[in-house]
Amino acid sequence: MAVLAGRVPRARALRVKAPMLAAVSFVPLLALAALWLLPLAWIALTGLKPEPEIIRLPIRWMPVHATTENFGIALTTTRTANVGRAFFNSAFVAGAETLLILAIDAAAGYALARLRFRGRALVFGVIVASLMVPAQITLVPLYLMFADAGWLNSYQALILPGLSRAFGVFLMRQFFLALPGDLHDAARIDGAGPFTIFRRVALPLVKPALAALGIFTFLRSWNDFTWPLIAISSNEMMTLPVALARLLGSYRVEYGIVMAGATASALPLIIVFFLAQRQIIQGVALTGMKD
Repeated sequence: MAVLAGRVPRARALRVKAPMLAAVSFVPLLALAALWLLPLAWIALTGLKPEPEIIRLPIRWMPVHATTENFGIALTTTRTANVGRAFFNSAFVAGAETLLILAIDAAAGYALARLRFRGRALVFGVIVASLMVPAQITLVPLYLMFADAGWLNSYQALILPGLSRAFGVFLMRQFFLALPGDLHDAARIDGAGPFTIFRRVALPLVKPALAALGIFTFLRSWNDFTWPLIAISSNEMMTLPVALARLLGSYRVEYGIVMAGATASALPLIIVFFLAQRQIIQGVALTGMKD
């Protein structure tokens, strides 16, 4: 009884200390989050300021006479690339590439994880080895291939190269390996074929992986700059990163327009991150799991 009496106050003390420790750890995390958001807030607020307020000293954070004129100019200007059109191009390319990669990589990952065929280990080894190949090495062969096919300045040139990336295959394979083998055996006993098992049994169980892969793919495609810069020369086909680079070159001293364009480019990514941060964390945490 004495031992139990001694444990009760200790348990109460631990319950009291737990919220205090959580609060202490929350403060530095909140400070880091504010430090990370500070540049984004500065960019967005600068895009709402007229030019005289941007260059005046001392610097003011909040706009005195807020205006959306900078956003209108940034999205409709034709002095360089059409940023509004580029916004649509980036959204279309990122969306199409994401859907295609989800379909291709999920099927490939399932085949490498659950189907038995000769050379499976070799195929997976080649796919993993391709992760070590720098993307810059493939730029010239890709350009020559698309030039011969007559696909430069087209959506094919923007979408197809991204479908060959090995990361999604590796990610999906790891998730399919983590599924209990008994589920596949039970479905096989019930007469289900490989495609039925893949579509009705395996896919519903790897939704966190699909969500994480979709988010990673969308973010990478949206931010891609080097390949669209090489493959696209038409203003009508430019993606947003390339259009913003030209906007910066044309409006170098008009900071409000440049900041408005940068805000318009970053806003979809910020929204996607805050809406799907749980799936991102879960996808990264479970990537290395296997049965």
